[in-house]
Amino acid sequence: MNRNVWLLFCCQAMMNAVMSGQAVMAALIGEALTTNRALTTLPLAIQMLSVMAGSIPAGIVFGRLGRRPGFWMGTGMSLVGSVIYAFGVWRGDFVIYCLGAIPTGMGFGIAQHLRFAAAEVAAPNAKTRAIALVMSGGVLAALVGPEIVKRTHALIPLHVFLATYFAMAVLPLIAAILLLFVEVPPAPPRIGAPVRIGAILARPTFLTAVVAGIVGYGTMQLVMASTPVQMKLCGFGVDASADVIRAHAVAMYLPGFITGRLIQRFGAHGIICAGALLAAGCAAVNLGFDPWFSTFTVALVLLGIGWNFMFVGGTTLLISAHDPHERVRVQATNDFIVFGSVALTILASGAIETGWGWDTLNLAVLPPAVIASGLVIWHWATRARVAAVAAE
Repeated sequence: MNRNVWLLFCCQAMMNAVMSGQAVMAALIGEALTTNRALTTLPLAIQMLSVMAGSIPAGIVFGRLGRRPGFWMGTGMSLVGSVIYAFGVWRGDFVIYCLGAIPTGMGFGIAQHLRFAAAEVAAPNAKTRAIALVMSGGVLAALVGPEIVKRTHALIPLHVFLATYFAMAVLPLIAAILLLFVEVPPAPPRIGAPVRIGAILARPTFLTAVVAGIVGYGTMQLVMASTPVQMKLCGFGVDASADVIRAHAVAMYLPGFITGRLIQRFGAHGIICAGALLAAGCAAVNLGFDPWFSTFTVALVLLGIGWNFMFVGGTTLLISAHDPHERVRVQATNDFIVFGSVALTILASGAIETGWGWDTLNLAVLPPAVIASGLVIWHWATRARVAAVAAE
């Protein structure tokens, strides 16, 4: 892994730390600012819709100006989002607080392309490992984000979490400075007319990658988004929720140090299926054991590892689904679909937990995991059959 990959790793860590901290706070703040418990996950849902929306300007800027200006735009949006969040907390206004989710989500959506930039600056035989390594920057985020929440949420007693958002605003600034030292490739050359979205959607490899991303991210957010509220209902405080979310975030990103090698050995298809099985294991733990602290922790650790396997595996498939000059459009299309679906999942999380309960929420993880596994196995079998015919 070269210096550029490690710098991108650090940038990813800073941007993900904002999201790790937000995962601890958002539902708790939402519950405090609105009387409708079904809306407690609305800020996270808006944030994820904005992650989806961020793929549009990202695709334009990356395609015309290159990676660095696009990433700087993302860090600026993340900074603005933290300021609006802080203003909403200070005013005690749920609407203003939700508005902060828009620039924050768009900034994070643009930062998701750091994993693609890693593949572009890595050697040809190290692209999968570079993707996994940059995503593992979330390990630092898992330590930094929740710890900032724990140490700062009560510094301004009259406005809980206000100081936290001031601290969070520093993280994208650090990422912006690090980007000064990254050597990223120029904007891709324009060859003919841009590839049409319909042509992209018709590619089986693209569809398989998208479904892996949707199910991996969607099942993770479905359970994770409501966990702090469920823990509060079970008598746990903010610090306990922060510890569980931190363990979950570490589990999401720590496997990144080896996921690339696992994919090289067992293939992306096998790793995606393993991730789906782990997501189902999370639901089984939550359903099969009493709501102890250890139950929440083990369940979310399984969920985090499952997300890593499915998302890294899906990204690995995605980079084989396009030609070099198509990369920005295909990547932006993938993230638009994935994060748009995940936003609906987060919004559903609060409604399902409120209307049908914690058990139903966990049962909802199982059908998508089965569907994703079936599609991935079909795609793997089809590829193997085509390869065998070509060899003959």
